[in-house]
Amino acid sequence: MTRRVVDLAHVVTDGMVTYPGIPAPAVGAHLTFEQSADHYAPGTEFTIGMITMATNTGTYLDTPAHRYRSGDDLAALPLDRMADLDGLVVRVTDAVAARLAAGEAPEVDVPALAGLDVAGRAVLVETGHSRHWGTDAYFSDHPYLTAAAAGWLADQGAALVGIDSLNIDGTATGERPVHSRLLAAGIPVVEHLTGLDRLPPSGFRFSAAPPKVAGLGTFTVRAFAVVDEPTG
Repeated sequence: MTRRVVDLAHVVTDGMVTYPGIPAPAVGAHLTFEQSADHYAPGTEFTIGMITMATNTGTYLDTPAHRYRSGDDLAALPLDRMADLDGLVVRVTDAVAARLAAGEAPEVDVPALAGLDVAGRAVLVETGHSRHWGTDAYFSDHPYLTAAAAGWLADQGAALVGIDSLNIDGTATGERPVHSRLLAAGIPVVEHLTGLDRLPPSGFRFSAAPPKVAGLGTFTVRAFAVVDEPTG
């Protein structure tokens, strides 16, 4: 078998916009190579970076504490809900494109999921929207799950749900039924994924573990999948 690691996270860069209204990250240095010359022996140099950012930057994971005051935060959410999960890709790219072409909301409903074995698995919804990352198009007409789809995933025991879109909920109103249902069930959510087209429908392991920070409900992750493929 050959092991292939697939990067599923967007690059975080200075000044990038993840979501309208959320401050862009500022990337700099606490200590530059040049400044380190005053602290170390000749020829020995180091750099220490600094970043100021909202926790919802780039590809990030939501814990129950993102939605509920008493929910598990980054430090409390069990690691086995975020790392080395059996993964499943739900490909709805064509269906979403057809709905948009017909002037319909690009929602992903229960029929797209029905019949899938999602229990204990990371369910990653590929909508194709990540191709708009870094453009104004990313912030409009974004695909999302319906409340019924979220209820079905929770009832079927999904371990984690991710999407390659601006938000797993529709954002036309202030209601967030998908976040509410999934996070109430202890199911973490990963948004702004990318590269899902590089994964098989199943047969891979998915990880998106953030730092273990007490008091925070969301954080940027280096989401990735490990795919074992036959050699030869």
